[in-house]
Amino acid sequence: MPAPIRLRELIRTIRTARTQAEEREMIQKECAAIRSSFREEDNTYRCRNVAKLLYMHMLGYPAHFGQLECLKLIASQKFTDKRIGYLGAMLLLDERQDVHLLMTNCIKNDLNHSTQYVQGLALCTLGCMGSSEMCRDLAGEVEKLLKTSNSYLRKKAALCAVHVIRKVPELMEMFLPATKNLLSEKNHGVLHTSVVLLTEMCERSPDMLLHFRKLVPQLVRILKNLIMSGYSPEHDVSGISDPFLQVRILRLLRILGRSDDDSSEAMNDILAQVATNTETSKNVGNAILYETVLTIMDIKSESGLRVLAINILGRFLLNNDKNIRYVALTSLLKTVQTDHNAVQRHRSTIVDCLKDLDVSIKRRAMELSFALVNGNNIRGMMKELLYFLDSCDPEFKADCASGVFLAAEKYAPSKRWHIDTIMRVLTTAGSYVRDDSVPNLIQLITNSVEMHAYTVQRLYKALLDDISQQPLVQVSSWCIGEYGDLLVSGQCEEEEPIQVTEDEVLDVLEGLLVSNLSTPVTRGYSLTAIMKLSTRFSSVNRIKKVVSIYGSSIDVELQQRAVEYNALFKKYDHMRPALLERMPIMEKTASNGPTEIVQTNGETEPSVPDTKHPPLVTQPANQANDLLDLLGGNDVVPVIQTTLPTKPASAGGELLDLLGDLSLSGGPAPAPSVPVSQPPFLLDGLSSQPLFNDISAAIPPMTAYSKNGLKIEFTFERANPNPNIAVITIHATNTTEDDMTEFVFQAAVPKTFQLQLLSPSSNIVPALNHGSVTQVIRVLNPQKQQLRMRVKLTYTHKGSPVQDLAEVNNFPPQSWQ
Repeated sequence: MPAPIRLRELIRTIRTARTQAEEREMIQKECAAIRSSFREEDNTYRCRNVAKLLYMHMLGYPAHFGQLECLKLIASQKFTDKRIGYLGAMLLLDERQDVHLLMTNCIKNDLNHSTQYVQGLALCTLGCMGSSEMCRDLAGEVEKLLKTSNSYLRKKAALCAVHVIRKVPELMEMFLPATKNLLSEKNHGVLHTSVVLLTEMCERSPDMLLHFRKLVPQLVRILKNLIMSGYSPEHDVSGISDPFLQVRILRLLRILGRSDDDSSEAMNDILAQVATNTETSKNVGNAILYETVLTIMDIKSESGLRVLAINILGRFLLNNDKNIRYVALTSLLKTVQTDHNAVQRHRSTIVDCLKDLDVSIKRRAMELSFALVNGNNIRGMMKELLYFLDSCDPEFKADCASGVFLAAEKYAPSKRWHIDTIMRVLTTAGSYVRDDSVPNLIQLITNSVEMHAYTVQRLYKALLDDISQQPLVQVSSWCIGEYGDLLVSGQCEEEEPIQVTEDEVLDVLEGLLVSNLSTPVTRGYSLTAIMKLSTRFSSVNRIKKVVSIYGSSIDVELQQRAVEYNALFKKYDHMRPALLERMPIMEKTASNGPTEIVQTNGETEPSVPDTKHPPLVTQPANQANDLLDLLGGNDVVPVIQTTLPTKPASAGGELLDLLGDLSLSGGPAPAPSVPVSQPPFLLDGLSSQPLFNDISAAIPPMTAYSKNGLKIEFTFERANPNPNIAVITIHATNTTEDDMTEFVFQAAVPKTFQLQLLSPSSNIVPALNHGSVTQVIRVLNPQKQQLRMRVKLTYTHKGSPVQDLAEVNNFPPQSWQ
C-alpha cells in the first residue's frame, strides 16, 4: 500500500477546493484511505493519519472513528506518537464516551514516566477531559507531582488539580499540604497556577477560605514585588511586569478580603499603590486597574480608597476605547447604591455618554443616569433625559419613558412640574409608554385639585397639535370630559387662559371618534368624554345626536357604550347628572405590581391560609359581572368585587355571595352576623391544627345531582377547631360512554354564609365510572342556619355544550347544626 500523503499536503489540497462539494469529496476520499489504513493495523503511519483526522475534525467533519487509534498512540513508547495521541484524546474524547476510561492506566503510567514532557502531556489531558472516575483514580499521582521540585511539572499539576477539585470537590483536602510552599516559588508560571488553584479552593469551601486568609500578607508581598520590580523581558507586557499574575492575585485578594476586616486592612495599602502606580496609557494597565477597582469595591476598604476607585472609573469614561467606557458604566451602576455621592461627581461625564453612538454605552448611561436622580438634581437630570428621549432610537424610548415616570413620581418638586414632565413624555414618546401610564396620570391629575384648569388647558392644546400619540389622546379626552367646564370658562390662573367655545371642544372630540389614528380604546374614551359633557355643557341636543349615531357602530364596545348612554338620556335622564358627576379623589394604590387574582370555576378564591392575615384577594368588576346568574331571577345582586380591606371591621361583610338579596326566609336579607374581628379567609389560622375532627364520620353522604348520566355526590367533614365550617367534597362521576370535558362546577349560598370553592382535581369526567372529579367546598355558617345551595354545571358532552342549574336543600342536619 502506498504511503499516505502528509498533513501539509492534505491542507494544501483542501485549500485548492473551489466549492464546498469539492472539499467534501476530498475529505471523504481521504477518510476512506485513513479507515483502510486503520483496518490494516498500519503502525508506521498511524500518527500521520490521526493528525490528518484531527485537522478534518477542526474543519467540522466527523472523526469519531479515530478514537481507539488515539488510545493506541498513547500506549506507544514514542514521544511523537504520544503527543498526537493525547492531542486526539483531548479533541475527540470526553466523559460521555466510555472509551475514555481505557486511558486511565496509560495516563497513570505516563504520570510516573521518567521524562517530564510525557508527564506534562498526561497532566494536560487529565486536566482537560478527565472524568470524575479518572480524577478519583489519579488524584494521588497529581498530588505527588504538585510537591515535586520541577517547575515545569508543578505548574501543570496545579492546573490539573483545579480540574480534579471541580470534578470531585471532596478531594480538595488532599491537595492542602501541597499548597503550603506554592507561593514561595520564584517561577511565575508556578505562581500563576498556584493562585488559580487557591482561588478555586476558596470559592468552593468556606473552610478553605478561612484557612488561606493567613496568606494575605504573602500575596501582598508578591504583588508589591511585581509593581516595584524593574524591567524583566521574560515577564514584561507593554511595560508592566506580568499583568496576568497581577490580575490573578487581585482576584484572589478580592475573595479573601470579602466580609473580613483584618484581611481588608492588610491589603488597603497595596491596592492604593496599584491604583496610583499603574500606567494607564496601554490596555494592559487598564485591565489591572479594573481588577483593582473591583477588589476595592468588594472588600471592606476605606472610604478614601473607594473614592479613588470610582475616580478611576470616571477616568475610564473619558477613554477613547468603547469597551473601557462600557466597563466603567457597568461598574459604576453596580456601585451607585453604596457610594452614591462619589459617583455623583462624575454625573456630567455620564450624561455625556448618552450622546455616544454605541447603543450599548447609551443604554448603560441611561440606566446609570436614572440611578443618579435624586431630589436635589431632579430638574437638571430630567432636562437631559427628556432631551435624550426626544432624540434616542425607538428601542430606548419605552425604558426611558418608564424611568422618567418613576423618577418624577418619586422626586417631583411640585405637582405642576410632575404633570408637565409626564405630558412632555406623552407628547414625545406616547406610543412607547407602558399600559399603566394612562390610569396613573389620570389619578395624578384627579388628585391635584388646584391644577385641574391648568392641566385641561395644556392637554387641549396638545390635542390640537397632535392626535397620533394615543396615550396622550386618551388622557386628554378623559380630562376634557371631567373638566370641560373649566376649559370653556377660562379659569386657568397658572398661565394665560385660552378662549374656547363648547362647539370647538365637541368638534375636537368628534374628530377623535372618526380619526383613522384613533384606536378602539381611544374612541371609547372620546365617546365617554362627550357623554360627560352633557352635564357640563348646554349643547345637550348635539351630544344626543352624536351618541345615537354610534348605537349601530361596528365596534361592539363603542356600540354598547352608545346604547347605554342613549338609555340614560331616554329612561333615566333624572339620574344622569348624578351618574356623570366628577370623579372623586382616587386613593393611591401600591405600585409594586398588580393584585394577585386567583380564580377557580369563576369564583374568587383566597390563597393558601396563613396564620398571619394576608390581604384579601380582590376580583375585578368585569370578572365579577361575567359570573352568570346562577338563580335565573332578578333577585341576584352580582356584587362580587370587594375592595382591599384596610380595617378589620370591614372584613366580615366582604363575602363572595352569588345570591344577592335571596335569604332563607324569602324576606329581606339579614345583615351578616359575622363578628367584626373575623379574618378575611375562611380557614385562617388552621394551618397548625388538625383539619377535621371525628364528627365527620357521623355525617352521611348525599346525592346532590343525578341527570343525563352525570352524578354529583357530596361527602361532609367538619373543620377543627372551628365547628362553624363545613367542608364538602364533591365527587362527579359519569355513567355514559363518552367523557364529559370542560367540566365546571359553580356554587352559590345565601348571604348569611361564606363560601370558598377550591380548584377541581380535573376538568374531564371519565366515561363509564372509570374515575371521578373531586372538588372541595368550604362553607362558613356562623348562625347555624339550614344550609341551602344553588349549583350550576357546565360541560361538553359528545361535542355539544351542556348547562344545568339545580338547587340543593336536603343537606343532612349534622352538616350545618
